[in-house]
Amino acid sequence: MAPWIIQIALVAMSILTETTEGKKDKVLYCSACRAIVDELNYSISQIDPKKTIHVGGFRLKPDGSLTDKKVPLARSESNLSELLDGVCGSMSDYALHMDPDTKIKQYKRFAPRSSDAGDFPDFNNFKFDGPEGSNALKFVCESIVEEFEDYIISLFAKETDHVVDKLCNEVSDHCKGTKFQSDEL
Repeated sequence: MAPWIIQIALVAMSILTETTEGKKDKVLYCSACRAIVDELNYSISQIDPKKTIHVGGFRLKPDGSLTDKKVPLARSESNLSELLDGVCGSMSDYALHMDPDTKIKQYKRFAPRSSDAGDFPDFNNFKFDGPEGSNALKFVCESIVEEFEDYIISLFAKETDHVVDKLCNEVSDHCKGTKFQSDEL
């Protein structure tokens, strides 16, 4: 009788573990990944392209010269790391949006930036969940940044095109198999 009870207990435990495993919300994770890329691209675009920063070891060569070089500030690792630290703070400017034609849901920016002062989106298609929605998006943003920080910095330091596809589809797989288009965000 004891082996029968043990078998039932094992079956019950396996069923419970399968049902309690949390699945990632594909829309939330994909939207957060795309929002990170969008916010970083915007922040980089706001930096004067003429500004440079010295990088290198600042060591003297045997001939007495320094081995440092100048790189554009906007795509330097130190600047990208600083931008990445604050990128999730802007997730409160995003809300769940449902496209009225395709019925595709994704988190989109509803708050205009200072440069698009007159460009307001149609709020009828947004679902505002209050602080819970933006907190969930911010949490997912922070987890993506924490997990892929080195990849994000290296992609933005080298790439200027297709960063959203490389990060969200290839590196993180958060948007793999979704219907989002690259230009929607």
